[in-house]
Amino acid sequence: MKYKLLFITFLLVSCTANFTTFDQKIPYTAKGLAYVYNDKDFIEKIIKVKMNNEIAQISHQNLRTGTLIKLSNPRNNKSIVLKNIKRIKYPDFYKVLITKPVAEELNLNLNLPILEIIEIKKNKSFIAKKAKIYNEEKKIPSKAPVASVQISNISKNKKNKTTKIIDEIYIHIGTFYSVDTAKFLRQRIIKDVPDLKIKKLKINKINNKETQLISGPYSSVNLLKNDYIKLINFGFEELDIFINE
Repeated sequence: MKYKLLFITFLLVSCTANFTTFDQKIPYTAKGLAYVYNDKDFIEKIIKVKMNNEIAQISHQNLRTGTLIKLSNPRNNKSIVLKNIKRIKYPDFYKVLITKPVAEELNLNLNLPILEIIEIKKNKSFIAKKAKIYNEEKKIPSKAPVASVQISNISKNKKNKTTKIIDEIYIHIGTFYSVDTAKFLRQRIIKDVPDLKIKKLKINKINNKETQLISGPYSSVNLLKNDYIKLINFGFEELDIFINE
């Protein structure tokens, strides 16, 4: 796009944290979907490097080999710290490549494997406490609170009924210091991404200094993926994905 450089400059000035960077001094963080590896992907050359699906392995295509990465399931607060085994290429829509044992350890929903990802910088304090922290995290009770989960209405009937968690998925486009900046970007997206439904672009004022622009909700990963790709093609480098907020 002709205006791409101007647009990116505008975002860098206006946003608190729109684009994820890979600066060595700033730990990488992201929220999004994990790509769960299987051998069929390797055979069909979707994933070009074979992983061992019998053990817990992860790969991030933009972080250095050997980088320590903490993966967390926001649904149950379970987490695991693993090394990036290699920079393996996977579809850009996903945030990280994991094997099935990782998904099982975190008790991920394979239909919607959303994770929070944090790069951990090596230091003496972390190395000394890593095992202890990991063991403590494993003891977190299954009844730990789930952030912003929407539960379906319960019938007035007194009979016991299982409540149903409704997954609503959102794309976090940006966080701004002013509502006007969020409105400006919303209008720009409406103008230049005509296939994106206007009703999905929402402005969420958090406080006097933070206003979010989000897109959603989406009821399926495919619908989410279509709009995510449109926004990336518009000029964003990477966008976070979250549930029910």
